[in-house]
Amino acid sequence: MSDERKQHTAACHCGTVRFRVRLTDEFNTIRRCSCSYCRMRGAIAVSAALADIEFEQGEDNLTLYQFNTGTAKHYFCRTCGIYTHHQRRSNPNQFGINVACIEGISPFDFAAVEVMDGVSHPSDSGTGPRVAGILRFEPAA
Repeated sequence: MSDERKQHTAACHCGTVRFRVRLTDEFNTIRRCSCSYCRMRGAIAVSAALADIEFEQGEDNLTLYQFNTGTAKHYFCRTCGIYTHHQRRSNPNQFGINVACIEGISPFDFAAVEVMDGVSHPSDSGTGPRVAGILRFEPAA
């Protein structure tokens, strides 16, 4: 059985870390998170299964950051500092991929992005993921 999903090319800013990824549902899973860390990072992520990322180069140049429960694993290029992806706390079987790292995609390409409630994390409350709001981008006049 072949996988018909599009394979996207992605990289950090300096190009040291390069990978290919198949997204779970293309850009329909795009979102931000309101937890303390994601608020400061400001990235927009999209979902991919753990098995759907393949590093072409630079995997050994990634550095890892974990906090609080240590469940989520946030990866960065140790050369340029760009966040490339993270293993999710809400679903450890998924990566969140930084959309800005995907070739030909800008986080500003999306008119609206759901903001997930990371302050009241579903793993802490026993409930499912909650939408905290919608971030809307309007084109400059």
